[in-house]
Amino acid sequence: MKISIGNDHAGPEYKKAIVEMLQANGHEVTNHGTDNSDSVDYPDFAHPVAKDITNGKADFGILICGSGNGIAMSANKHQGVRVALCWMKEIAALARQHNDANVISLPARYTSIAQAVEMVATFINTPFEGGRHQNRVDKIACK
Repeated sequence: MKISIGNDHAGPEYKKAIVEMLQANGHEVTNHGTDNSDSVDYPDFAHPVAKDITNGKADFGILICGSGNGIAMSANKHQGVRVALCWMKEIAALARQHNDANVISLPARYTSIAQAVEMVATFINTPFEGGRHQNRVDKIACK
């Protein structure tokens, strides 16, 4: 699986742990995030991840910032990108099952690294249920 990841200054350590887990499981990872804690602007990392999704260069995206909100808002501006802000693995599973989310956003200041890794694993391994949820997902994008 191809996965695109982006993070601001709140997430380098989270990204490192997540990338290690993904690569250990045979996934290809494209890194669009910063690797240090110097202050940066989250949209600069959200947009490349979203473009990887819309261009078919990635199956899933992962975004990390302090609250998970700003980076999610930025990426959700792209048609066909459905970012879910998740703070526990159950929310990550539901985002895939019911919303066909293709990008997970993680709040680094409100979750542990272990929780973030677990949420990503849950997210990428949970299928979309389709059925009654497909009609709802079809109504998300503006036309």
